[in-house]
Amino acid sequence: MSLTGTPFFVTAIVLAVIAVLLPLALWSRVRGPAVARGVARLLMVGFAQVTALVVVFVAVNNSNGLYDSWDDLLGTGDHVTAATDLGKDGTGGVRLADLPRSRSVFKPATDPVLGEGVRVTNLSGQVSGVQGEVYVWLPPQYDEPAYRNTKFPVVELLPGYPGSAKAWFGTLKVHEQLRPMMESGEVAPFILVAPRTTLLGRVDTGCANIPGRVNADSWLSVDVRKMVTDTFRATQRPEGWAVAGYSAGGHCAAKLAVAHPDRYRAGVSMSGYNDPAAEKASLAALDEELRRANDPLHLLRSAPTPPRTSLLVSGARGDGFESGLALRAAAQPPTLVDVVEIGGAHDTGEWKRQVPDIFFWLTRQLAYERGTTPSASAGH
Repeated sequence: MSLTGTPFFVTAIVLAVIAVLLPLALWSRVRGPAVARGVARLLMVGFAQVTALVVVFVAVNNSNGLYDSWDDLLGTGDHVTAATDLGKDGTGGVRLADLPRSRSVFKPATDPVLGEGVRVTNLSGQVSGVQGEVYVWLPPQYDEPAYRNTKFPVVELLPGYPGSAKAWFGTLKVHEQLRPMMESGEVAPFILVAPRTTLLGRVDTGCANIPGRVNADSWLSVDVRKMVTDTFRATQRPEGWAVAGYSAGGHCAAKLAVAHPDRYRAGVSMSGYNDPAAEKASLAALDEELRRANDPLHLLRSAPTPPRTSLLVSGARGDGFESGLALRAAAQPPTLVDVVEIGGAHDTGEWKRQVPDIFFWLTRQLAYERGTTPSASAGH
């Protein structure tokens, strides 16, 4: 039974109700020695408490998109088949143009919480050695005759840790919020892509390449990107690509945008951080060299030339705002950093509220980088 499915949630509620009714019906009917009666009643109370906790956990998990499966929850999932040293650029010296076409077959996502139009595939990364699901939503213009020759811009969407690839669609409702804005022309018709980011049990990969453990950076910035451009009418140009995330996903978004300006022209970090060590479970915090190599602030300060990319960092004081200020202070043209202070909590409700503003910014920023209007930014 699926951890996030409605049947499991309903089953948990039914068991919780039964657990409350059992003591009412059987408390005075328990027979036997005093010790046996005490143990039986204690078990009934314990059963009621456990089932109540399960209901609360499932509700919170489904609302916040924390764990996608039992393997994720139990820390038994492993989506890494190989983790060779791929070098600084994360390609292992392979010319991506020489790789076989990575055209994937997508099916409609079956989880009703995701809403209409979300489709999913299982991707085996040709470069990273990672296997995992990737969710995609196509803008309403995608199938319109007027756009048949259009190559659309793309935004990769990353959750926090722990976090499910479904969260942006199921919890933040990004596609439901953006559809009318795309139809009205307020927001560019982006292809939205949400890849799996929980790749190893009970650890946060920090979107890092760590030889012998995981090539999470290459999974996101090489394999997923190539699959999208091979499968859909998506632009290959970095001017049409952005990455956005919240919490640990915000850290990843900033890091990927700064580290790979040849792949992404913009990054959005909501309540993120710069130093990977801010997440205790981060593999990228294992040693100082890894920390520096995956810290967007260090990458900005040490770059031989400032990367041509733009960042939007939002956060409350003590929760991402200061990280954004540090990035802005370190940025030199053509790097641009916008920082927004928020007063909300570190939760999906606050990040959901920010979705329209984020995509207004992305539309303007990508258009500015290309010197075109927002509506034209999707047409190349």
